[in-house]
Amino acid sequence: MRHAIQPQRAQSRVFGYRNHRLIIYLRDDKPGIPFPNHWDLIGGHVDAGETPEQALVREVREEIGLELQHWQYFRRYDCLTGDAYPNTKFIFYASVDCLAAELTLFEGQRLIAIAPEERFAFRFANVLGAILEDFIAAAVWPRAVDNFRAKNFNA
Repeated sequence: MRHAIQPQRAQSRVFGYRNHRLIIYLRDDKPGIPFPNHWDLIGGHVDAGETPEQALVREVREEIGLELQHWQYFRRYDCLTGDAYPNTKFIFYASVDCLAAELTLFEGQRLIAIAPEERFAFRFANVLGAILEDFIAAAVWPRAVDNFRAKNFNA
């Protein structure tokens, strides 16, 4: 998928999940950065000459040391307000083969995994809270399977 983008005005972010939990990180608490001490998705700016997909793979590697192999495109957001500057966010989602506790966070303060119902306890950076609501409403977040109930229902 090729997107027309302006470098430094485009971002790639990923909804990384494991065991039906979304992996998020707490941004640094530095006054010089946008949205200090807010929760965020893994990802960042698209560099000159990169596609959003290439930026996604690079940013995931730089931020949590994971070589992302598979992902799916979710949606493009043209953010004209509610962010540090107007930009375009390319949102992807991917299943991650390790727990948040097994990953090393190279940028930010803390890395955790949350269930959908826990999202209201977190202050998300910029428009990511609204994007998260869209993601949940689209029923893309994998649901837990209750094998016990399914087995007893068929009995």
